Amino acid sequence: MVNYETLLKEPVYEAERAEKTVFLTDILKELTLHHDSCCPEYHSILRAFGFTKEKTEAVADYRELPFLPVRLFKEYSLRSVPEQELFKTMTSSGTTGQQVSRIYLDRSTALNQSKTLARIMGEYIGKKRLPMIILDTPSVIKDRKMFSARGAGILGFQLFGADKFFALDAQMRLDLDGMNAFLEKHRGEQIFLFGFTFMIWQYFYQALKEAGERPDLSNGILIHGGGWKKLADQKISSEAFREALREVCGITRVHDYYGMIEQTGTICMECEYGHLHPSVFSDVIVRDPFDLSICPHGKKGVIQVVSVLPHSYPGHSLLTEDEGVIVGEDDCPCGRKGVRFHVLGRLKNAEIRGCSDTYAENS
Repeated sequence: MVNYETLLKEPVYEAERAEKTVFLTDILKELTLHHDSCCPEYHSILRAFGFTKEKTEAVADYRELPFLPVRLFKEYSLRSVPEQELFKTMTSSGTTGQQVSRIYLDRSTALNQSKTLARIMGEYIGKKRLPMIILDTPSVIKDRKMFSARGAGILGFQLFGADKFFALDAQMRLDLDGMNAFLEKHRGEQIFLFGFTFMIWQYFYQALKEAGERPDLSNGILIHGGGWKKLADQKISSEAFREALREVCGITRVHDYYGMIEQTGTICMECEYGHLHPSVFSDVIVRDPFDLSICPHGKKGVIQVVSVLPHSYPGHSLLTEDEGVIVGEDDCPCGRKGVRFHVLGRLKNAEIRGCSDTYAENS
């Protein structure tokens, strides 16, 4: 199987199309064959669509490999390792009454996810751990064995914090006194902030605005993701989101990210020019919603995500329920190679599944 220690030494954003095609095709074919032989349900799905071992071996481009609709993880328990090797189970978000995805991790897959996320994050915040403000409540990570998408996100990103402060209490109230004390303690240092988009807007930005408080976070770096549906409903763009935060706390370095619990670790980060970028460990494909052909750049369609990480479950090639568009490749002014893309929103009639959307629905 793939030697992940070797993969982790690769530059994160330097592989151009030709190199990436060879690299990902070899690994994703290997993962497809692994899951074919180790996950009975996946094996049955492949055979139902005429994908034999020989056909998989003959694939010359990973974009020709089979993919699973992400919703299958809500319907079936899909894993490729024995039950006794399971380390933890992660669940997606869902409103009351919805089924949730269950993602099964063994220790090696969980460790590789953490290492890969560290490589990606190192490109944005550096390799040194920073004082960290988590724009959420600590109660969300109480159950360490059964991770929700929101809890998993916090636990994954808090690895990059040297001293951590949860800014919200159990009632989602902003602890202004505690935050000001934390900022005073780390005066002059770079601060790392993390949270989910709608919750940042609702419980951090709105609270600061109403209180008339203006903490100095001009030296901060905010990473946020999820929850855009609620902001879109309020006609709040990503530009308006960033400008509003700059006004209340002076922060200018704000990066959105695109990711999902079904492929934890291989997030796509937003660059300084507002484009999302997959890393060398993953890729994004956009497909026509009617015939599933690959869309040319500039044409919107359904987002497919591929990742080299999923070994304990067949999540290496997934068709999401998100709509997006690839706007270019190997040509971003930020200098990062690979495709650059935008997420346009959920497909019509797709379930609400964002972490912060779910909180809002249940509150």
